[in-house]
Amino acid sequence: MATEILMPALSPTMEEGTLAKWLVKEGDTVSAGDLLAEIETDKATMEFEAVDEGTVGRILIKAGTEGVKVNTPIAVLLEEGESADDIDSAATAPAPASAPEAPQADAGEKAAPEGGSGTTAAPPAPSTGSGERIFASPLARRIAAEKGLDLAAIEGSGPRGRIVRADVEKASAAPKAPAASAAPAASPAAAMPAGASADAVAKIYENREHEVVTLDGMRKTIAARLTEAKQTIPHFYLRRDIRLDALLEFRKTLNDQLGARGIKLSVNDFIIKACALALQQVPKANAVWAGDRILQLKPSDVAVAVAVEGGLFTPVLMDAETKSLSQLSKEMKDLATRARDRKLAPQEYQGGSFAISNLGMFGIDNFDAVINPPHGAILAVGAGVKKPVVNDAGEIEVATVMSVTLSVDHRVIDGALGAELLQAIRDNLENPLAMLA
Repeated sequence: MATEILMPALSPTMEEGTLAKWLVKEGDTVSAGDLLAEIETDKATMEFEAVDEGTVGRILIKAGTEGVKVNTPIAVLLEEGESADDIDSAATAPAPASAPEAPQADAGEKAAPEGGSGTTAAPPAPSTGSGERIFASPLARRIAAEKGLDLAAIEGSGPRGRIVRADVEKASAAPKAPAASAAPAASPAAAMPAGASADAVAKIYENREHEVVTLDGMRKTIAARLTEAKQTIPHFYLRRDIRLDALLEFRKTLNDQLGARGIKLSVNDFIIKACALALQQVPKANAVWAGDRILQLKPSDVAVAVAVEGGLFTPVLMDAETKSLSQLSKEMKDLATRARDRKLAPQEYQGGSFAISNLGMFGIDNFDAVINPPHGAILAVGAGVKKPVVNDAGEIEVATVMSVTLSVDHRVIDGALGAELLQAIRDNLENPLAMLA
């Protein structure tokens, strides 16, 4: 029967988006993996793929429409043998009572295509023991077959109870232990923080000249997540001064040698490397909070805050401990450029266990950063400033000193462990040559 194509949730925080551009028109035949549209989310502009084959029978939302809620029908896809006469009943058919109202679980299939998924055939549509057909997307059927899962035992969250990729992956990841040890339920989509009503605040300033700035999706998400972080994460703060003289001298030497290859290392590149190695040196601190448990990561996946127009991204440098300074520099420049253009894929700014926020280039001496959940810690980096210091011989000398603050989630990292992590970061930065060993 004719199938509604719904506005997908292309990021975990997306509640609505802009249907920027249609890449198909009514009457076009599409297959699974074909691009249907470009959608602007709260984070980026992303391409949206078909998960079924069929004919585009009707486009319900025109290109350029803003504020389209997740799960809103945006088009109708006709199956073989169907015509436009089948559209009205399909487009108006109510979803079953059991279907959840959460963002469309099919989004994962449309947002991040898998290598080869466009050419690998899905198993035929299965049925229950009584012969009743089980409705599942082709990708969901293929993944279920690969993992040996029984689709009849999986509850679908797609339109009219259809089983989609996220349902299969959720069933695959579900622990086999008794229910008492099951993983915590996913938290509901973040809402705007409570406070004085908009009308109440506006009334206070109604006689003062002002301009109303409407919040876009990114600013709403930032407001919700940071309010949640400060309200729910027990932050504590550790501060250290780090001497940069050896690092600055070593950096100049390397840049003189690498200049011919077009490579110029920044102090931030050294900070990323130092933090990645410190997480290996203090592995218990390389962890995230997972509701009722702690997940200790093996690789050092380090997120770095990047300011963009209207907000910020925290792209993640995966396996940072294994990469050279020049690799980190090149990758960071690429991620930062695409972040500012809002061209990052979700997997490039999600995850990680640790983050870095560097405001030193803006002349900020020191500050306290807010932890980005579920990370266990974030390092706030200030500017390197020349100061008088007392050396080991008890003499006063001038040194370039950088102040850093480690914000720590006390549920994940205790005080002594956090101090050990910050000491490792300091040692790495004050002995930069050792980072190349």
